[in-house]
Amino acid sequence: MDYMNFAAYYDALTQNVEYEKRAKRLHYLILQYIRTETDGTLLTDLACGSGSLSEELAKLGYDVIGVDNSPAMLSAAMEKKMRSGLPIQYLCQDMRELDMFGTIDVTVCTLDSLNHLPSLADVQQVFDKVSLFAQPGGLFLFDMNTLYKHQKVLADKVFLYDLDAVFCAWENRLLPDGATVEEQLTFFEKDGDSYFRSDEFITEIAYPVDVIGDAVRKAGLELVAAFDADEGLDTPEQLSPVTDITERILFVARKPL
Repeated sequence: MDYMNFAAYYDALTQNVEYEKRAKRLHYLILQYIRTETDGTLLTDLACGSGSLSEELAKLGYDVIGVDNSPAMLSAAMEKKMRSGLPIQYLCQDMRELDMFGTIDVTVCTLDSLNHLPSLADVQQVFDKVSLFAQPGGLFLFDMNTLYKHQKVLADKVFLYDLDAVFCAWENRLLPDGATVEEQLTFFEKDGDSYFRSDEFITEIAYPVDVIGDAVRKAGLELVAAFDADEGLDTPEQLSPVTDITERILFVARKPL
């Protein structure tokens, strides 16, 4: 999935994501749960997209390696890096085929990127790769959309975004399995008196929490905590428990010593 069309509009459509607050929450959790014997600052940002979270984590002192398989997204990330001057390294890799130069203290994968993978087997493959390159005592923090979000929030709904740069119609279709949502994003970008149209098609799959927990353990990691990923972001340490109406779960997994 190279998201060639999506990359051009991604930042405009994610202005409300609050990357700085999410980075500070990840930082708080890292300090709480990391057990490595190193300084714990080497961090991989899987599916880093246009690099917004990588930038915020680098500002917090982490040595960040951003990984994404979309050249278009990485191009946007490199532009941010050029402006900020932050020493972030970007790699064009499919996270299912992750190949690092050594062990990593912390790996993060946010904004339901794992839901975009085509099957549970692909999710397992990512978990296995993260575990392979994790420093003993190191962390894997990732979030995933819930079945509740797919069935009740996304479902068969249409969302419209009228931004300065582009108009976007986001149309969802919930498949009969109650877990898979097919999304069609149609972009209209004004060019003089005309509009240029482009489309992106995305599929996301949600899984029961126990299934994800089993996949984490199968990869040789221990699941040490899980929280609501979107609640209480104004205060990093204000962690809300997972409930029946949680839309995105933030999982904390750790490589045993």
